[in-house]
Amino acid sequence: MKTVIIYEDKDILVIQKPSGLATQTAKVGQADVVSELKNYLAAQKNGYLGVIHRLDQPVEGLLVFAKNKKAAGNLSKQLQLGTLHKQYYAVVCGLFPQKQGELVDYLRKEDNYAKVVTGKQAQYPDAQKAVLQYRILQEINEPWKLALADIHIDTGRFHQIRAQMAHAGMPLLGDTKYAEESMQEPGRSLGVRNVALCAYHLTFQHPATNKQMSFQIRPEGKAFAYFESNNFGLL
Repeated sequence: MKTVIIYEDKDILVIQKPSGLATQTAKVGQADVVSELKNYLAAQKNGYLGVIHRLDQPVEGLLVFAKNKKAAGNLSKQLQLGTLHKQYYAVVCGLFPQKQGELVDYLRKEDNYAKVVTGKQAQYPDAQKAVLQYRILQEINEPWKLALADIHIDTGRFHQIRAQMAHAGMPLLGDTKYAEESMQEPGRSLGVRNVALCAYHLTFQHPATNKQMSFQIRPEGKAFAYFESNNFGLL
């Protein structure tokens, strides 16, 4: 099983999803986190798995799943209210005149793509407001001009971080979908085949005990190895 179980009790599962593994897919014969966990739970005579949130296939990081309907309802409500918090590390390309800031955009989903719309276009009825905060933790100039960013999202939109950061001129390393062609060379040169994004920190209230739960991991993607280890763990 590629999925790593970080924590488990009778109500929840907290897992680490590796990059390249889909959270859930309809493709026949393709492995995904949900299938792996359902097989794992079936061996325990438990057939229920509640999917609360997802990560894009190229993205690594933490996810919480429910093992019963009551827990699923509680966690889904926390997600809707914004009390289920997620924090991300990203390796971004480009120039970083502001070391921290807030990005506010409107996003429309077009097929499997998130398009940033501006001005009068933001009046499209299907455009959703997307808000994130970022903070640059470290910059390097070799082998390419890159930065390690700490990112928090206020809204959970489709491909939000990838679309907003690229629109702001700071595309994620390895992102061939949203980065302009000229900004894709660092990823190709370094052999980074997955988007350099990791959901490294997750907090929520336990759905049964109301205890505050907090989990944190270190990113494993090769893109993060270019940065000093003491940067990881900063919140």
